[in-house]
Amino acid sequence: MRSQLCTYALATGAVQEVLATPRLIEAPNWTPDNASLIVNGDGRMFRVPLDAPELAPIDTGHAVDCNNDHGISPDGSRLVISGSTDTGASCIWVLPVTGGTPRQVTRQVPSWWHGWSPDGKTLAYVGRRDGGFGIYTIGVDAGDEQHLISRGGHYDGPDYSPDGAWIWFNSDRGGSMELWRIPAGGGAPEQMTDDHRVNWFPHPGPDGHSVLYLSYDPGTEGHPRDRNVELRLLDLADGSVRTLLALFGGQGTINVPCWSPDGSRFAFVRYHQGNR
Repeated sequence: MRSQLCTYALATGAVQEVLATPRLIEAPNWTPDNASLIVNGDGRMFRVPLDAPELAPIDTGHAVDCNNDHGISPDGSRLVISGSTDTGASCIWVLPVTGGTPRQVTRQVPSWWHGWSPDGKTLAYVGRRDGGFGIYTIGVDAGDEQHLISRGGHYDGPDYSPDGAWIWFNSDRGGSMELWRIPAGGGAPEQMTDDHRVNWFPHPGPDGHSVLYLSYDPGTEGHPRDRNVELRLLDLADGSVRTLLALFGGQGTINVPCWSPDGSRFAFVRYHQGNR
């Protein structure tokens, strides 16, 4: 099997395999109704019902080159996808979660979605503008792109805190790739980890007390797939970090929000080493 879609229970540390497939699948989202996971693979989107797991295709209309930057609105009604259909570079689109015709949200490309504000009104994403990466927001239904931060390094993985006050992201603006956060309306960024590992894709938990993220060995360039990595949890009360799970993964493991609605579990993908 190339890919194993799994869940991790925080209380017990138990890993449960939901689905295994020879297909390369990535980046699980957990639906707000707790019924399904959503993943991408081969440019398409799939729903995986938890009560009867299978890769059930989601109709995304003409958008058939979806990448692993996708997610679900807080009310569960809409799906946001990223892909280069019609634009030549990654662009953000929104459509009904059950499938349908996608509507283009971002006019500037490339743009890669990563976070949906808790009130459902705003999207946070990575953009490459004038040769550099930065963090941006935009109204999901209307509005212009708003610049939050760029320059001084690479930026990726913006995801909202559950109260909507902060946007977390990863950046090497301080020298190594660490976790940061910035007020959602703009302001001074705060560095939140400093262990000189290569830390990516922070996902604040629904309870607001912790942040899940992907951690590579020191010296790793970028966020490659098929590496020995760790899933780690940052405790916001005292700043402590614990390793939850070591696995073979990386790109595609937890690129996007992956917590269960109640915060007791999260979903991830690990990969078979023989397919490296």
